[in-house]
Amino acid sequence: MLPPPAALARGRRVSAHQSNLRDLPERYGAWQTVYTRFRRYALDGVGTHRPNEPDDHALGRSRGGLTTKIHLACDGKGRPLALLLTPGQRHDSICARPLLERIRVPRIGLGRPRCRPDQVVADKAYSSRGFRAYLRRRGIACTIPEKTDQQRHRHNRGRHGGRPPAFDRQIYRRRNVVERCFNRLKGFRGIATRYDKTAASYEAAVSLASFLLWARSF
Repeated sequence: MLPPPAALARGRRVSAHQSNLRDLPERYGAWQTVYTRFRRYALDGVGTHRPNEPDDHALGRSRGGLTTKIHLACDGKGRPLALLLTPGQRHDSICARPLLERIRVPRIGLGRPRCRPDQVVADKAYSSRGFRAYLRRRGIACTIPEKTDQQRHRHNRGRHGGRPPAFDRQIYRRRNVVERCFNRLKGFRGIATRYDKTAASYEAAVSLASFLLWARSF
């Protein structure tokens, strides 16, 4: 389905959308056949976590118009670990828990996959009491800045407001890793601009691009 690594290294991008698959080299066969196989894989659940297609196709109105939001968790080297698609207006904090619960890192040899990260570094969108309590229950350290209104509310309560959450600025600087991961995913035309109608096909395309990022990291 894909060109050799040399072609990818030169900047060639292959999207799952039919219009972009017309640029597929002839040695891979008819682009219609490639698209049909890709679509069958997506419907069978390869690269997706969707048993059924949502009615909204993971499209919603946000400030940017009709959009889809990609929620992503990556490791310290900027390699995707888990992803979740939602309509564009869905808030990040709502999807934080289900996103972390999708993490499965296979172990070398025997043993169950790792599903609990050592630490979570996130921005202010994830600074809620519920999410912090969830991380504490799972024994996961976190570095998340506190929102201004949360700081004001805590100060207004005086000694009953509790201690401020721990925050390490040096660790928080590493949050740019996930932003760089998004930038690499946007290098794929079919990811930066969604062409696929169904959420299953688009999620499978994002998963395929994530596999390529992992392959290039070795």
